[in-house]
Order: sequence, then structure tokens, then C-alpha cells
Amino acid sequence: MHGTSWPTDGATRLQCAAAGRQVELGTAYDWAVRNLLQINTVPYDPAVYDRTGLMAAPPGTFFRAGGGYGQPWTRDASVNAWNAGSLFAPEVARNTLWSVVERRPDGGLIVQQDNQWWDQAIWAIGAFSHYVVTGDRVFLSDAYQTVCNTLTYLRRTRFSTDDGLFQGPAVMQDGISGYPSPPCQPDSPSSFVLDHPDTGEIMCLSTNCLYVGAYTAAAAMADCLGQPLSESRAHRAAARAVARAVNARLWVPEQNRYGYFLHGPGPLRGRLDTHEESLGAAFAVLFRVADRQRLALLLAGHHRQPYGTVNVWPHFGRFSDARPGRHEVMVWPMVQGMWAHATALGGRTDLFGQEMASLARLARASGGFFEVYDSVSGRADGGWQAGVHGVSEPDQTWSATGYLRMVHHGLFGMRFTPDCLEFAPALPTSWGSVRLTGLHYRGTTLTVTLTGQGNRIQSTCLDGHPLPRPVIPADLTGYHSLLITLA
Repeated sequence: MHGTSWPTDGATRLQCAAAGRQVELGTAYDWAVRNLLQINTVPYDPAVYDRTGLMAAPPGTFFRAGGGYGQPWTRDASVNAWNAGSLFAPEVARNTLWSVVERRPDGGLIVQQDNQWWDQAIWAIGAFSHYVVTGDRVFLSDAYQTVCNTLTYLRRTRFSTDDGLFQGPAVMQDGISGYPSPPCQPDSPSSFVLDHPDTGEIMCLSTNCLYVGAYTAAAAMADCLGQPLSESRAHRAAARAVARAVNARLWVPEQNRYGYFLHGPGPLRGRLDTHEESLGAAFAVLFRVADRQRLALLLAGHHRQPYGTVNVWPHFGRFSDARPGRHEVMVWPMVQGMWAHATALGGRTDLFGQEMASLARLARASGGFFEVYDSVSGRADGGWQAGVHGVSEPDQTWSATGYLRMVHHGLFGMRFTPDCLEFAPALPTSWGSVRLTGLHYRGTTLTVTLTGQGNRIQSTCLDGHPLPRPVIPADLTGYHSLLITLA
């Protein structure tokens, strides 16, 4: 990469030695960073959002959900902090996380209580990620209280002891277009999932894998805070129990993958819907619900449309390629980013490369990061729901941070721990060398270069000196260059 100049403005940049890759991948990276830090970092009204007294001004800003949405919600706030926000703008990410938390009458902290309870568990993931990225122990203490209170409430109100699973719709499918009929009631004019019978009692793959991750995060928080060992053990036991139930109730042996959800009350009670849910499959990998054998089968058999992985496959009977459902066979870049990360973790650099290049092309063709795309044409399109052709909003924050997740967690394989930043890259064949410059991690600024191909590390050098492993300690300061050679 000797012919590639380094940026001098302090911005984090992705640089590719191959000119074509730079136009494709590097441009999308610049747009994604701009989306997060300029377009969607906005002031907030403390009277509306600071219900905890924990938000800070300065900076007095948070990440909104996107160009068509002026506020964050629990799911968006957590995902955007987890994807990239905590790394790029720690104080803004911290404010964003607290903006979706409230105080109970007794003064205790809990994730905001609204009619989409299935989103609440994801806050634990975003919060613990924020801590390992930033090392903010003051935040961690309050966050742990929030997570414990939230999980306790959800277990009391939404857990099925008969099934060993949590009830509620899928993480990304808050619209009824994301479900077959039943539970969809075709003659209902409402697009909101809970307005259709028995949808509050279904038990979904993505949501339950998310609870595994939330309990695992709670256990790690307890350990970092020095809480009694009994606390972390209880959290881990809960995580293992839900994971066992997912594997027992939602795995489809004859199809070598997970199904979508168990039906709730009604004539189909307990029956497994076998549609493929991409975010659920991704979370099964990211939160280690899937064992090694299931992981290989998942990655090998997962369906992909011309422009990437989709929310749910195949079409429900009321939809088609010409009239796709908003929450079914459509490309949501947030889901795409999670699935790409999962493929990299699973060692499939070929699948990872397809997904990342696909999202970069979608962004370039549409002039930015839209909310949702048609999986066949690649157009920014809102799909169909309850008889209405929806809008795909522009400048969607989690679409941009989904791409940043692909670069950071997938391509460069960043793994944050309380004590260090580790790298486990996945560099697709024929991509050539790639480099991140101006990467800020706690007290240091890094230039990280990958050469070779694949995911097997041949050698690592920091500032020209060999390292046994590509690990950056949390207390490192100053400017440093890390070179990772893959073979």
C-alpha cells in the first residue's frame, strides 16, 4: 500500500490497496462515518429524554434513529452504540444509551417501559459493549443496575416456564408483514404486530438468542464490578438454560438450521414455524447458542438473495418478489451487518466478502444508507405492509453502523475486552491489503494494516516489532501502527 496516502484530518478511514476496492468499500466507509457523526448526531431535549439524570451536556447530543426518525428507540440506541457509536463518540453513545432508560418510583434504573418489551434485553448488549470499548466504570455500575432490574422484570412478565423461552415478537419484526398467517390476521388494517391475535405470546429465535446474550453480558458486568460470584453464576445459568431451550425447540434437523418461532395460544400452540430468520441465525452465532456443528450447517445453507441476506425467507403466501413484505424478503442493512459479522466469526471469509461488498454497492447506488432495500432490484424501497407500499427512509443510522460493524468486527475482527482490543481478521481472497487509519481506542490512535488473505494470522508487528498476538492493551497511549499478515 505504498502508493496510498494517509489522511491528515484525524478522521478514521478505510483504505484499500486495490483502486476498485477503494472506490467501492472506502467510499461507503466515509459515508457511514459521516452518517453517524454528522448527519445523525443531534441535540436532544433534556426534559424529554434525560429521565435518569445521567445524560451529559456537553456534549448534549445523541444518535437519532435516522433521517426519517428524530429520536432513538431502545433497539436503535443499543445497536448503534454496539455497532460503532461507543468507539467513535463515547460520550454521545453514553447519552444515547441513557436516553432510553428511566427511573422507577423507588429511584431504581430500568430500560424504558413501552409496548415493545422484546427490545429491552438488547440494551444489556449495547451497555456492556460500551464499557469494554471505553473502560467507563461509572457507567458500568449504573448500567448493571439497569440490566438486572430489566431482566428481572422481563423474566417475571414474559418468560414461559413451560417452554423455557421468552415470549414476544422477533427483534426486527415489529410490523405484521414479518409474519405468516396466522398469526397475521389478513383482514386487519393494522401494521403493528401486537394488533394481531396471539402475537405477544409467540417465542422467536432472534429474541431468545438475544436473551442469551443479555444474561451473558450481565454475568460479565457482575464479574467486572466484583459482585458476589453467585450473581454471575445465576446469570450464566439463565443464559445456558435459554440456549438449551432454543436448540431443543427451534432447531429443524431435517433442514440443518433454526426455525423462526413457536406459535402462541390458538390451534397452532407450540408448533414451530420453519421460515428462516436471518437476525436470529446471526445472533445464534454471535451469542454462541449454535455449537460448532450447527454453526457450519447454518453458514453453509443460509439463503441469500441477489442483494444480500433478508429478514425472513421464503416469502409468505401474500407476498412475492414483485410485492415483497416490508419485514420479510427485504434487505435491512442492520440485519445484513449482523449476519456478515456472524459469517466472519464462523470462518467463512467468502460469505463475509459477498455481504460487505453487497452493502457497499447498495449504499453507492442509492447515494447513502437507506433503511431497507428490495432484495432483487437493489432499489431503496419500503416494501408492502397491511396493503400499503411503505417508504425506505434515508440516512438510517443503523444501516450505516451496520456497515461499520462489517469493517470493524468482521474485516478487521475487532474483539473488545475489559483489558484489551484483540484482532481476528477475515480478509476475503483477492481483496488485497486494507488499512484503517486514525482509529481511536481509549488513549491510543492506531493505524491497522491487513495483508495477505483469509483468517489465519501468520505474523503481527506493532511499530515494526514482532508481537505474539495482535492485541492492543487498554492502557496503551500515543500513535501506533499494527501490521497483521494473513495466510
